[in-house]
Amino acid sequence: MELDPETDLKIERILDVPREKIWACWTQPQHIPHFFIPKPHRITACEINLKTGGRFNTVFDIDGNQIENQGIFLEVVDGEKLVFGDTYTEGWKPAADPFMTAIILMEDAGAGKTKLTAIARHRSAEIRQKHEDMGFYSGWNIMIDQLQDYAKTL
Repeated sequence: MELDPETDLKIERILDVPREKIWACWTQPQHIPHFFIPKPHRITACEINLKTGGRFNTVFDIDGNQIENQGIFLEVVDGEKLVFGDTYTEGWKPAADPFMTAIILMEDAGAGKTKLTAIARHRSAEIRQKHEDMGFYSGWNIMIDQLQDYAKTL
C-alpha cells in the first residue's frame, strides 16, 4: 500500500497472539471495550455491523465526557483487512467534520504471531499533524499493547 507521509501515520507491530484472535477483537463488539482506547478512558458502547457500509459506532468516556463516534466500514477482507472511518455514517450519510480513516492489516507472522499494521489516513497534512501532536504514536501503541494483552486471554 502506498503511504503518503503528508497525510498518513503508520504503526507496525508483531503481536504474540494468533491472527484469528486479533481479528475477533477488532470485529466483535464485546471485545472493543477491552482495548480500543488507552486506559483509564473507556468505551461505554459499541455497535458493529461487519460489512462494507455497516456501522462501527463507539461511545468513549474520557474523563467523564461521553463522546460519540459514528462511522462505517469501508472495506472488510475476512481475517486480513478492516478499513473504517468517520467520513460517513451508516446509510452513507456524510459526516460534518470527519477526522480520519483507519486501515488495519493483519497477517500471520509465524509461530502463532500476528503482524499488525495500523494506518491512520487524514484528509490534510494539518489534520495528520494534529493527530500526531495529540499522541497518535503513544496512544495507538498503548491501545495495541492492551489489544495483545486482552487477546491472550481469549
